[in-house]
Amino acid sequence: MNALGRFVSLLRLFRETKGSWTVQDMSEALGVPASTVYRTVRELVGEGFLEPAYEAHYRLGPAFVEFDRLVRLTDPLVRAGQSHLHDLIAQAGVPCVALLARLYGDTVLCVADEAVGNLPARPSYERGRPMPLTRGATSKTILSLVPPRRLARLVAGSFGGQPVTDQANLPMTIAELRDLLAGVRKRGYCITRGEIDEGLVGIAVPVAVPELGIAASISLVLDAASLDEKLEHRLVLLLVSSGSLLGDRLSGSRLDAADVSQ
Repeated sequence: MNALGRFVSLLRLFRETKGSWTVQDMSEALGVPASTVYRTVRELVGEGFLEPAYEAHYRLGPAFVEFDRLVRLTDPLVRAGQSHLHDLIAQAGVPCVALLARLYGDTVLCVADEAVGNLPARPSYERGRPMPLTRGATSKTILSLVPPRRLARLVAGSFGGQPVTDQANLPMTIAELRDLLAGVRKRGYCITRGEIDEGLVGIAVPVAVPELGIAASISLVLDAASLDEKLEHRLVLLLVSSGSLLGDRLSGSRLDAADVSQ
């Protein structure tokens, strides 16, 4: 394993359920000598990616906070999306959570969120948390943007072990999945009920800006019991308009950047 691979493998050990590790714990988890882990940890501490904690444990360091700020300031999707979500929930007029998510390997990653009011359950989607690529309106809308060749690779890899399910949470064949994604592309939106969180409904539309490498979705999550046909129709129209405006704004930011560089 090269140096970068060692750094990444070590950092990937940190998760919500285990936020600190000893060198010995890391060595056993990775199956590499403790001396190698110690050298890697020492380098990561020196650069601020790890820091000493209690009783020979190490935790993630402040460098991640620094880079998080840079992402918020420089990533075009995050910059344009955060204020966009604020306007979206104001226009929705109901308790909801607005999400902006993007493709991230074999998962979907929420990069911005905004909430108003109270929901019967806390949505599982939150900024920085990878989510399944094959479940929920947010993810399926993004999956509908994936080019056929890449989709074939994801299918061949079984989506990292994630099951492909339909609205009833039943397994889907690959042919059924392709038909579902074609329907999302044709309609321009996706609605799912309870696929991620029981009692919640998700409505999502695509945000695609190929010239910026952006394959994303903008979504609203709300109480399923509150969504009647009239409200559903209004929110779909609102999201379609919002997604189009965000796409135009992102394309405009690319043109502005090109003008500045010239």
